[in-house]
Amino acid sequence: MVIFAAGSRGDVQPCLALGRALQRRGDAVRILASLRYRHLIAGAGLDLHPLPVDPVEIIESAEGQELLAGRRNPVAFIRHMDRVMRPRMMSMLEETQIGAKGADLVLAPTFSFLGLHLSQYLNIPHALIHFQPSQPTTAFPHPFVPAARILGGVGNRLSFGAVDLGSWMVFRQFVNAWRQDSLGLAPMSLAAPFRHVRRATVLCAFSPTLVPRPPDWGPNVHVTGFWHHDQPLWKPPRRLLAFLAEGPPPLYVGFGSMQTGDPKATDALVRTALRRAGLRAVLPGDPATSDDDILAVGDTPHDWLFPKMAAVVHHGGAGTTASALRAGKPSLICPFFGDQPYWAGRVHDLGAGPAPLPVADLTVDALTQRLHALTRYAPYTHRAHRLGQVLKAENGIARACQVLDQFPAAPA
Repeated sequence: MVIFAAGSRGDVQPCLALGRALQRRGDAVRILASLRYRHLIAGAGLDLHPLPVDPVEIIESAEGQELLAGRRNPVAFIRHMDRVMRPRMMSMLEETQIGAKGADLVLAPTFSFLGLHLSQYLNIPHALIHFQPSQPTTAFPHPFVPAARILGGVGNRLSFGAVDLGSWMVFRQFVNAWRQDSLGLAPMSLAAPFRHVRRATVLCAFSPTLVPRPPDWGPNVHVTGFWHHDQPLWKPPRRLLAFLAEGPPPLYVGFGSMQTGDPKATDALVRTALRRAGLRAVLPGDPATSDDDILAVGDTPHDWLFPKMAAVVHHGGAGTTASALRAGKPSLICPFFGDQPYWAGRVHDLGAGPAPLPVADLTVDALTQRLHALTRYAPYTHRAHRLGQVLKAENGIARACQVLDQFPAAPA
């Protein structure tokens, strides 16, 4: 079985959780992902086929910052995505083909319909992975197009087709060349992929507690619950343990793989707001920049750290959102782009945190006010705790495995 996980760490870790469960049942699992995550994948005991796309490197590049700058304009975002991915697309497709050899099942996101192309090439089944609600519905708009809500149910449903169509228009030229020259398949028309993927099995790797299942989703769509990945055998540094023991539970403030145009200025802004709010905090960064009330740490597993925090300030990626809520901690979300505003809105709507503060609107005063709300309004903490209990009782991995059991076994 091949699982395509070319995104950031928040995309990779759920795939590792599923891959480990499948491997324990006797399945051979290969992860297609950036070489950046080789140690993480090796630690999970899974096989890696590296892809020549590093999402963190892209975000840190000038092209990536331009991509983030256009995040509020879907047309500009798609145009910048074309510029960012164009030089990387063909090499990624070629490595994806190599990595999928010998597979009997392909699991992949909707991106460029890669699972569909590989399933046709290898004559094997495929299933879609959705890390955010990406199946068309009248109940809400696509997470990338929240403004569609003002158009009502019809606008909501059309927004999903618009996002997929925009992505397919950007990459169709490359994918069709790959289909023809490397896979030996006929090129696909503008509408052809949609006829296939709308009927495909969909694994929604998020909780029905956060995203209640819309009534117009078909039986092929399975809302499994989040796929939680615990990192085994992680030993915290003594300095972190000492900091946690020295005072009340601190906040965690970190934006994952996201970066602003001036990371140093953003770090200074965050530290100033924390001091104004009188709060202790753990931040990702160089430990040498720590002081009495702020500890900078290296790579630290969220499943270990978040339960020890008072609250979490983050970018709103699906994985970080799930980890904070599963730990029972309230969140202040500062979304950058993509599905992050959607998750920020869901957390606020569920009463587990204050109104989102988009990173584009981040100032010392605004952040200080939100930090006061996050830490002083008790209902946020109580609601997050109740949500955490519900999420811990869910077993998204077991449900996903049950769905995959419905696929026919590969011939001996």
